[in-house]
Amino acid sequence: MGCRQRAPVSDLLRVVVRSGALVPDPRRRLPGRGASVHPTPECLRAAERRRAFPRALRLSGGAAATVEAGPLRAHVLGASPDAPGPVTGTDSRSRSDRHQAGPHVDRTSSDDSAVKHSR
Repeated sequence: MGCRQRAPVSDLLRVVVRSGALVPDPRRRLPGRGASVHPTPECLRAAERRRAFPRALRLSGGAAATVEAGPLRAHVLGASPDAPGPVTGTDSRSRSDRHQAGPHVDRTSSDDSAVKHSR
């Protein structure tokens, strides 16, 4: 969103609005419309400079002008790509330890046959 470069979703940080503030959603679990940004200071600054967050999150009127980027800025500026993210009480594992699609589910041959042979 900030640098406008395409990247795999695993390389991007999802951002949502909660109580008028831009909140990082590294586990991609929070409800609502989200926007994705590279978790780098340069990309964040570019997105703020271009006022991309209100547009991408479809904020209207006064909400667009009053959105606070503090929590997002603290998350991005406080984390380096190789170090664990800031401890927020929700998830302090490093980005490489996270599985973006949720917990791993083992598939069995019966799962495949149920999909292939519908009634």
